[in-house]
Amino acid sequence: MRIFLVLGLTICFHVSFYAQSLKSPTSAELHHKLQKLNFLGTALYVAAHPDDENTRLIAYLSNHTKAHTTYLSLTRGDGGQNLIGPELRELLGVLRTQELLGARRVDGGHQLFSRANDFGFSKNPDETLNIWDNKEVLADVVWAIRQLKPDIIINRFDHRTPGTTHGHHTASAMLSVEAFDLANRTDAYADQLSYTETWQPSRLFFNTSWWFYGSREKFAEADKSNLVSMDIGVYYPALGISNNEIASLASSQHLCQGFGRLSQRGSQEEYVELLKGDMPKDNNLFEGINTKWDRMEGGAAIGDILYKVENEFNYANPSVHVPDLVKAYTLLQQSKDEHWKKMKSEPLKELILEFAGIFLEANSKASFITAGSSIPLKIEAINRSAVPVSLKTLQINEVPESSMMSNLVLAENQKNELTLQLEVPAAMEVSGPYWLKSEGTLGMYQVEDRDLIGKPETPDAFTLEAVLDIDGTTISFTRPVQHRFSKPDEGELIDPFVISPKVSTKFKEKVVVFPSSEPKTVQVKVKAYEDNLEGTLSLEHPEGWTVLPQQIPFDIKKTGEEINLTFTVTPSIDDSTGFLKAVAKVSGEKIDKELVEINYNHIPKQTVLLPSQAKVVRTNIQKTGEHIGYIMGAGDKIPESLEQIGFKVHTIALNSLEPGDLDKYDAVVVGIRAYNVIDALKFKQPYLLNYVEQGGNLIVQYNTAGRWRKQFDNIAPYPLTISRDRVTDEKADVEILSKDHAIVNFPNKITEKDFEDWVQERGLYFPNQWAPEFTPVLAMGDTGEGVKKGSLLVASYGKGHYIYTGLSFFRELPAGVPGAYRIFANMLSLGKTNVVSDSKIKG
Repeated sequence: MRIFLVLGLTICFHVSFYAQSLKSPTSAELHHKLQKLNFLGTALYVAAHPDDENTRLIAYLSNHTKAHTTYLSLTRGDGGQNLIGPELRELLGVLRTQELLGARRVDGGHQLFSRANDFGFSKNPDETLNIWDNKEVLADVVWAIRQLKPDIIINRFDHRTPGTTHGHHTASAMLSVEAFDLANRTDAYADQLSYTETWQPSRLFFNTSWWFYGSREKFAEADKSNLVSMDIGVYYPALGISNNEIASLASSQHLCQGFGRLSQRGSQEEYVELLKGDMPKDNNLFEGINTKWDRMEGGAAIGDILYKVENEFNYANPSVHVPDLVKAYTLLQQSKDEHWKKMKSEPLKELILEFAGIFLEANSKASFITAGSSIPLKIEAINRSAVPVSLKTLQINEVPESSMMSNLVLAENQKNELTLQLEVPAAMEVSGPYWLKSEGTLGMYQVEDRDLIGKPETPDAFTLEAVLDIDGTTISFTRPVQHRFSKPDEGELIDPFVISPKVSTKFKEKVVVFPSSEPKTVQVKVKAYEDNLEGTLSLEHPEGWTVLPQQIPFDIKKTGEEINLTFTVTPSIDDSTGFLKAVAKVSGEKIDKELVEINYNHIPKQTVLLPSQAKVVRTNIQKTGEHIGYIMGAGDKIPESLEQIGFKVHTIALNSLEPGDLDKYDAVVVGIRAYNVIDALKFKQPYLLNYVEQGGNLIVQYNTAGRWRKQFDNIAPYPLTISRDRVTDEKADVEILSKDHAIVNFPNKITEKDFEDWVQERGLYFPNQWAPEFTPVLAMGDTGEGVKKGSLLVASYGKGHYIYTGLSFFRELPAGVPGAYRIFANMLSLGKTNVVSDSKIKG
């Protein structure tokens, strides 16, 4: 996990065990955590996606009210776009999950999910709930309520206004409203009651704002008798930061969605509307709800101890309170209130460690291991206080055989290092996100293990259990096994410790397009995760296709070493699509997975196992021109896709672009959201338009309306207004308006058939107004809505052509949609009859 301390106190305070090796909590932070421990109230915040949550309110409830606050995001955001890299669909969901957990580490909240899959933009909740499986997602919301037992629930969106926002948004609120009552009924999802019990929250709110009223003026005039207001700009002197600053830092964790923002300070009102329950007094959402220790059986005695510690807190030496914390923990374990015992035991145990300055770590020399292998773990234990502490036993919980008796006295501030050998059973599963282990549906992930449903991530592959005797009381603590290391240019870093397959295979190209019957070479990268790995690799292929050789042997000497193996693939004679699947055989075991790493500085490194396969497409594609200039935007895989059909794609470095540099290209393509993320385009735009005017062909792909990185006068040679119009049904009917236009006739004849088998959507952020110089080429629309004509606009400008398209080529080309390739080839070929020579491009 790459953790940087530039965000200051709040990050250090809220980061979990990973930050221990970097910074322990200050006394002020410990007191703050003790105050949270002493508040027995729970809030559940409900919305649809990562980044939907109101971090201002979550931070306020967690740090000002001190409530145990959880955000239930129904999806992991798989259907969104990615501003920082190429990850889409499942991989984007993994990335956004970690960004959401990062936000919670900052604002102090907790995180849950349902099994709903973000299948893409939805315009109404009816469509959403039909694709999601209404009954099962509702079950997950009920399950979350019964598990957490929240006193209050807050919905981010309004359940009464379908069609005014993303269908997922409204659906999340509708499900929450329904689950509010269902959670307390024994006849609702009765199978859950074998594992939990019914629960009735006290109040349900909607987190409203002026935005939902249409304007600030309308909100100022609205009746607010049913609203509760809170000043969420409160300042925390002990932490040296304000609540809205925490919230800004939390929101800024959503980098792949472009949520990096400036911190905010000062008084700021937040509103919630009461939907169910009684109206609280004094703007206190928990008014009338017992949030003291005496709400649980045996809690009064615990409270007597912990409130005294809070009131008499010794900032100079918090360790003097450890004996009292240990007494409180002992009483807590005697309580029959299993819910609050579970909720408070772990936080209290962590406080015992932190008050005593005890550091525990299980560090592996590598970040991965294969099943059936072994590796030494370095255990570090240090007691940085005068509290009497001894280490009794050590054990890797997942491997009971990996244990050690110790009885080691941890003398004050004396470092202790031990070695524990981890023997990994051969039957242990490879690590990876639990929700991706089984094949799901368009709208739902399949999770077989009930205990995993709702969890934000897969539990750690291995955890160290250390039994300590602290001031005469034996307490068991767990720590994940991790890989802590350093780099000269980055400092200390931490990666999760995972179980890897023996070998991973990866196709160089995820889609291989055969525009003719000529064979192509296909390259597969083989990576070893063990020394001296021998095996063979073969490719399974569709019927009618041939692959030579049938298998290739490999022998890899070192862990981490990679080799490339090459096959020759001959397509079928007729048009067809299918998949090549790489199958490695090692010691009789078949391994057909690719191990994908998602590695950004702001999240823990993630490893994801996906099927090792490549889509193959046989379709006749004609093209004119050869050399394409590409300006990368927010990240896409279109350049690689265009090379599949014979174009040579050259990445353009905007900062060094000079007048005339573009003349050597047959066409220039601007990547997705480029005008949203690349400041240099503001200054280089004249070069692009001059290129068109002199006879060039410029293709600009979709940009997000209203989210320019810097304000552009216009991104086109003529007036063009980008809207939020989109067509979400990937099967929506498409009409070719300009049947005689070259863009649908040359060099490929485009018909309605070319819009078959599209994925997720037709397109997004279509222009809704344009100058008469533009020709709309296509018309399409979702059911029940008007036809939209802005998905593909073409204009002549000077001697050349300008094309703006909101069609989702960034999804369709990597998915191997034949018609999308044919349309893009026509766009690149527009107005071109001569091919630029290689000598010109090199010059």
